[in-house]
Amino acid sequence: MDLAYCRVSTTAQDLDRQIDAVRDAGVAKEHIYIDKRTGANMDREGLKALLGFAPPGDRINVLTLDRLGRNMRETLNLVHDLTERGVFLRTLGDKLAVDTSEPGPGTDMAIALLAMFAQMERIYMLERAAGARASKEARGLPTGRPAKLNATTRAGAAQRIKDGAIPEQVAAELGVSRSTLYRELRKHREGATAEPVGQEG
Repeated sequence: MDLAYCRVSTTAQDLDRQIDAVRDAGVAKEHIYIDKRTGANMDREGLKALLGFAPPGDRINVLTLDRLGRNMRETLNLVHDLTERGVFLRTLGDKLAVDTSEPGPGTDMAIALLAMFAQMERIYMLERAAGARASKEARGLPTGRPAKLNATTRAGAAQRIKDGAIPEQVAAELGVSRSTLYRELRKHREGATAEPVGQEG
């Protein structure tokens, strides 16, 4: 049986491209497992469910190898564990194609190279972020993350919840986590409290 795993790093990112790719490869919708978590965190519910389900002889499809995790050691360990269990792995979008149902030196080398490239890209990404932060600090610019929601969206979310909407549903529609929504609503309340009171003339 063909299974699939799709992952994005944040709840705001879109899984459609990965899901379309694995569906085109013949994976049934009910056999697609998803996560919206950072690749540095291997404790993912979708991945755990997939690994708990997949029996020997099944094949797990991913768009690219880095969807399993951007940490090289953990990714290679996971591929090794799957091989030991007799579960195959296939990548659909990597330039170095991987399909462990067709083992050989080329497959092993492709897995190692792809994991290394993903690790290097993650390091470069962190270095670029650090460089951009240092540049902003040198110019006296704010370095924190931009607000997830603007003032208008915060006000609208607050009104919807006041009208009886479920916070989890509002958060999902806005593409943020529940904790982020609550944080943004707190900013909204603080902003409303801080508004100057007009003076009567």
